[in-house]
Amino acid sequence: MKNSLVASRYAKSLVELAQSMGLLEAVYQDARLLDQMCRESRQWSVFLRSPIIKPDKKEKIVSLLLKDRIHTLSFQFIRLLIKKGRESYLPEIVHSIIDQYFTIQDIHRVSITTAIPVSEEIYETIVRKLREVMGFKQVELKTQVDPRLIGGFVLQTGDRLLDASVYRQLQEAKKQFLDTSYVYNIR
Repeated sequence: MKNSLVASRYAKSLVELAQSMGLLEAVYQDARLLDQMCRESRQWSVFLRSPIIKPDKKEKIVSLLLKDRIHTLSFQFIRLLIKKGRESYLPEIVHSIIDQYFTIQDIHRVSITTAIPVSEEIYETIVRKLREVMGFKQVELKTQVDPRLIGGFVLQTGDRLLDASVYRQLQEAKKQFLDTSYVYNIR
């Protein structure tokens, strides 16, 4: 069984239970905290994946680190993962919980890359336009800066990509100049 499938199933179970108990928001906030821990602490990730550390030791360490920081439901879920030997899947499970939460709440993730940082005013304009044009009710906009774009922007949401950068336009022009098939048509 692939990691993503295992993660998705565990996450779905927790999300459905949290929804039925009215704790979806709490579980989502816990997932964000755990995601941050997984991204920022290599030691935490190594600890989760370590076959050397016994489950009872892992449970004690998790209890010390998380018992007072996350909701009881999330804490018990992590304990269950440890008992089942699935704690190494926690980073993937956390990503899946966040994805499922966004789907349930109809929040659309959008990423925009520009050559220079986006001002707050432009940021708000982009969010407003995405709501109007795309029909999104809620938008989580992530901005990135890539000076190689020279100008314009690259916007991505889901499987849609809009590349309106000067860099792409220059690359297209370069391809057209390198394509010498027109020379043969003249003769």
